[in-house]
Amino acid sequence: MSHVKCQIMAVPRHKHTRSSVGQRRMHIFIKPASLTVCKKCNRAVRPHTVCRNCGYYKGQEFINVLGKLTKKEKKLREKEMQKAEKEQKKTAPATMEELSKK
Repeated sequence: MSHVKCQIMAVPRHKHTRSSVGQRRMHIFIKPASLTVCKKCNRAVRPHTVCRNCGYYKGQEFINVLGKLTKKEKKLREKEMQKAEKEQKKTAPATMEELSKK
């Protein structure tokens, strides 16, 4: 007689209650996206990504956002960017050189 191994399927021994299943799955959920502020235009941006509004990342321009726009859209976007820069300068702390001039 030859010995034949049977492949038996795994069967759970006991019923898993809703609470035990829920406790196991407690850490499986979608976390809200973490956002940072773009230094150029002060918009919310995902970390380590190029800003879609101004095209800058770490102070360098990577995407020419204004190149794709029409003349009207370009003027509006330039005004928005200039306004944002002015606001940023107002809220930025004064440097030592600026303080000595006053």
